[in-house]
Amino acid sequence: MEYKITKEDKDATYVVLPAYNEATRIQPVIEAIAEKGYNMVIVNDGSSDNTLDVILESKRKYPDNVHVFSLLINRGVGVATQTGFDAALKFNSKYIVSMDSDGQHSADDLDAVIKPLVTGEAQAVIGVRPLKDMPRSRNYANAIMNLLTRIFYRVNVSDSQTGFRAITREALDKISINATGYLISSEFIREINDNNIPFAEVPIETIYTPETQAKGTNVSVAIKILLQMIKHQF
Repeated sequence: MEYKITKEDKDATYVVLPAYNEATRIQPVIEAIAEKGYNMVIVNDGSSDNTLDVILESKRKYPDNVHVFSLLINRGVGVATQTGFDAALKFNSKYIVSMDSDGQHSADDLDAVIKPLVTGEAQAVIGVRPLKDMPRSRNYANAIMNLLTRIFYRVNVSDSQTGFRAITREALDKISINATGYLISSEFIREINDNNIPFAEVPIETIYTPETQAKGTNVSVAIKILLQMIKHQF
């Protein structure tokens, strides 16, 4: 019989949402996650727009589900995610998930992403986006980063740059994330591999809009990440 995620499983899960200038996009994301019954740690990464005001408006609707942290200046998605991870560990969390806050990911996939953690199949999960739906420039960049992740970190994954990932509390205690920007995606994979943390890949839906396509790992970002990878080797 297939396992179904319970309310207790959801209560033990905290979804980390790093947010930088997402005022026009983040509210539906927050409310969809809250409606699914999940807890959130939202990190406002020094946004210069009214992202924080929008987050606080959603918190008023879902006071028990939404926990807000705000960085004074923009530190990058890596720092914001790590801030969220640290905060989630202070709550009664068993499973910690990170998602993008721009609407690219669907809250409908949360059950599937945490399921391998709940059932003990894995201690970390990588949400794999469908390559056929990915814009061409993003597809090329992702292929490059998959190759670089294999070369530098000696681990082969289908989607090294996904922002949708999950990990158990025990496994998160073992890893160390130091990246400030998008290198966090590859660094997360390196850490779970170096610490022999069993992981699973779970297919996820990805919602591409002109706004979400403008962010994330394109070829120029991939080159910047490559330079950071080289720097970290020495």
